Amino acid sequence: MALIALFERQSAELRETLTDLATFHRQVAEVVRQLEEAFAADKKVYVAGNGGSAAQAQHLAEEFTVRYRSERRAYPVCALTADGAALTCIGNDLGFERVFQRQIEALGQEGDVFIGLSTSGNSENILRAAQQARARGMTVVAITGPRGKLKDMADYAIVAATESTARMQEVHLHAIHLLCEAFEPGSEIE
Repeated sequence: MALIALFERQSAELRETLTDLATFHRQVAEVVRQLEEAFAADKKVYVAGNGGSAAQAQHLAEEFTVRYRSERRAYPVCALTADGAALTCIGNDLGFERVFQRQIEALGQEGDVFIGLSTSGNSENILRAAQQARARGMTVVAITGPRGKLKDMADYAIVAATESTARMQEVHLHAIHLLCEAFEPGSEIE
């Protein structure tokens, strides 16, 4: 029964994190509109994160480029975390804090979108990528927690209102799935 009690506490934390769904949904909807505008203008989306956020960045990219639930057009979303050679080359030669910044410098164009995922909101490599994106005229989106610099640097932010990294990651995944859902056939956009 101790295990069930643990699960109940963790689930209660998640429910508490999502008590202000109106704000959360509004934040996600703002990002959907930015993605819609970018895709309509044949622009690209670049996404990055570290650790679990890197995995979520890659998940977001594959859901948009391949499919979420249904067959639909492919959307140009690229995870900057997916190229091991680039990550290790940049990390080795220029420093880990520049691994995403350098890729944005090489690939990002005015009107593109950069999505930075960071539970702390203070990951130096994400902050530098956001700065580079802004310098290139890109829209900056943060998927983050309530603290840190990233949300304030971003044009748009989806904020998980919790101090728990695990709950943040769960809310971030929910946000990613809502973003994908908006581009499914039969949605308001499609």
